[in-house]
Amino acid sequence: MALTIQQAKTKHEASILKMEGVVSVGIGIRKDKTKAIIIGLIRENKEIIRKIPAELEGFPVEVQIIGSLSAL
Repeated sequence: MALTIQQAKTKHEASILKMEGVVSVGIGIRKDKTKAIIIGLIRENKEIIRKIPAELEGFPVEVQIIGSLSAL
């Protein structure tokens, strides 16, 4: 049975968050209206971006530069 996008995110989230510069893993909608796993980076880092897969469990992955996060 294929995983849902939520299950795919959950399965890979911990290992992705261990990557230097990664601050978030979420689910979002791309410009073409398809769901994607969104990886948030502190800053653009071509070396890290190359290590992030283009898809996880058949779902597309999109990298976004979002800066650092802090709790309010």
